[in-house]
Amino acid sequence: MLKLIGAAAVTGVLVAAVALPAVGGAGMTVNAAADELRLLPEELKEPPLAEKTTLLDADGKQFAQFYFENRESVKLDEVADVMKTAIVAIEDFRFYEHGAIDIEGTFRAAVKNVSGGGVVQGGSSITQQYVKLVLVNAAETKEEQDAAIAPTLSRKLNELRYALAVEEKYTKSEILERYLNISYYGAGAYGIQAASKRFFNKPASKLSLWEAATLAGAVQNPSVTDPSAGKASRDRLLERRNIVLSRMAELGKITPQEAEEARKKKLGFKNIEAPGGCEESPYPYFCLYVRQEIATNEDFGKTRKQRERLLQRGGLVIKTTLDTKAQKAAERAIKDYVKTSDKPVASQAMIVPGTGAVKAMAASRKFGRNKKKNEISYNLVGDKAHGGGAGFQAGSTFKPFTLLTALDQGMKLNDGFTTGSVYHAPSIGSFRDCKGNGVGDPKHPVANSSEGGGGFKTLTTGTLGSVNTFFMRLQQEVGLCETVKMAKSLGIKRADGKALGEFETFTLGINEMDPVTVSGAYATIAARGTYCSPMVITESTDRAGKKTSYKPKCKQVLDEEVADAATHIMSGVFTKGTMSGVGGIGRPAAGKTGTTDAYTAAWFAGFTPDLASAVSIGDPRGAFKYDLTGVTIGGRYYSYVYGAEISGRIWKDSMIDALKGVEATSFTPVNMGRFGGCSGGRCAPKPPPERDGDGPRDGRGDNGDNGDNPFRQDGGGQEVNDGAPIGPFGGAPIAPAVP
Repeated sequence: MLKLIGAAAVTGVLVAAVALPAVGGAGMTVNAAADELRLLPEELKEPPLAEKTTLLDADGKQFAQFYFENRESVKLDEVADVMKTAIVAIEDFRFYEHGAIDIEGTFRAAVKNVSGGGVVQGGSSITQQYVKLVLVNAAETKEEQDAAIAPTLSRKLNELRYALAVEEKYTKSEILERYLNISYYGAGAYGIQAASKRFFNKPASKLSLWEAATLAGAVQNPSVTDPSAGKASRDRLLERRNIVLSRMAELGKITPQEAEEARKKKLGFKNIEAPGGCEESPYPYFCLYVRQEIATNEDFGKTRKQRERLLQRGGLVIKTTLDTKAQKAAERAIKDYVKTSDKPVASQAMIVPGTGAVKAMAASRKFGRNKKKNEISYNLVGDKAHGGGAGFQAGSTFKPFTLLTALDQGMKLNDGFTTGSVYHAPSIGSFRDCKGNGVGDPKHPVANSSEGGGGFKTLTTGTLGSVNTFFMRLQQEVGLCETVKMAKSLGIKRADGKALGEFETFTLGINEMDPVTVSGAYATIAARGTYCSPMVITESTDRAGKKTSYKPKCKQVLDEEVADAATHIMSGVFTKGTMSGVGGIGRPAAGKTGTTDAYTAAWFAGFTPDLASAVSIGDPRGAFKYDLTGVTIGGRYYSYVYGAEISGRIWKDSMIDALKGVEATSFTPVNMGRFGGCSGGRCAPKPPPERDGDGPRDGRGDNGDNGDNPFRQDGGGQEVNDGAPIGPFGGAPIAPAVP
């Protein structure tokens, strides 16, 4: 049998060589061609077809896809019978009767090509066409692609050798299935399933006669009959469809009446878009984070190139942690306070404590490259490693890291110091970074613009008031490097990927951050000291159906009771601190505002036992050049933007909505036996005895600060400029300009 097939193939090649003048070249004879034949089956390497990768939310609903070629491979029994009939009728009507080459078809094509003086009709079988498409698909360069379709005898001979092997390896049904899946139909649709959806908004199993004839006609020259290219192309496709219908009737596959009824149908091209990439996703920032997570995660390949190729071609189904309820809650809250047309941008991330699962990533700007529409082309919510930018200085959201360091070193809730309204480093180099270098310059003061003066502040009152001078003194006591190490253990790293700036004003938030990172750090406190890397992928399924699950990557980085004590203090921010003018969310919550020096950015980060979130606002054109003073945001004018004013309100509204239906969970009470009271040397000084004519001293500082609420309230309890006075990294920080 093989000899017969081989002999037939030889005959076909010789006919093709004669029929196609360009194949043989000058001086090429039939005898010379025969000498070169040596036609034996040769194994065809069939690399996997490029298939789209789909992203699913936590409920299994698609929200994004990536593809090099828009393709969804299907089994032959998932294709309508009329589609199989149509493609065989027009491309290779004797497909089930011949071997690798249709001798009759080749002779017939040869006669027409010779009489026509050129290539009038092709004679390739479906098997040969499949081989050619495989070779084109495997080509990685333009030169390789050209070679795969070159009109040369050597290419044709190789194609036949491969076709012989394919016919031995697969059944006719398997070859047809592979051909339908690999073929290009036009309009960016590869494979019969994608083409059915693109052209007619239905799966291949539901195709009607006239629809099947349309797609069968499209494969011959899809670039000429591409219906998305305009009316002329659609007219050519309609003509081609009718040719298919006539051929089906001629072969007796349908009746003449069925053909005539189908020809009366309009083309019916629905032009269903198959949006790819994050720009087309309803949740672009989450999509960007997932895309970059795949590109940087070695679980998806050894090199970045391999991982990106897998994303574009691998046909993966990626299930993510995206919670659309939380996502929409964040989007609604942001929209209420910041417009898409505003130059300052608000960004928010939500993370589950104890797992690191990222539930939402939202921002006020639309993702895209249209600057006229105020779109932005990078991830506003994530760090540079996940497609983000440089971020914004985090301000006083860093103060809890110093608080945690103090509690971890044994300080109690009411331990404190007497501080002035301005802090000076004790001496040059009095702070030590983690390399042992001395930093700090007494000539550059840190001021309290939120307080007119100083006074005695405890860990509790200093935190609730967000007192700069107190936290500078506290960091001096516990150590700069120790504070930096504490922050790093909670996942803190700069948004731009550079090393953290370890200067004396570290506690005041001089480093630029992104909401995902800050939210993850606060989730660690909520989880009683368990840090979990931000996680966006829970499961991936490859094209063969193999599932891989991904578990949270967590570790205990902090004493549970230390985290409880910090939570206890930070809970008071809503009642006695810088969020008191905004209020809480109706369930146990803790957090910290962050208004940077000179109002360059404003933050709020907070958590419940069930969900942590961080919100930032700043101007991506340059936070120092375009600060948040005298600005209109969301249609409202602000002389100064404080951490609680916009970011805090977004946080409050979004958290209330995101947690609807979730039973409130209480924090673990602080161990008062360990953290209650104060240490002897750090207790508040006793007031002097009463004097004649004077009432008892009230324990207030020289600016009249109240110990329960030790800060000036502007605009309903907002902290005023509680962030970090800084200078360029590598130089001494500068004193803040107090508004």
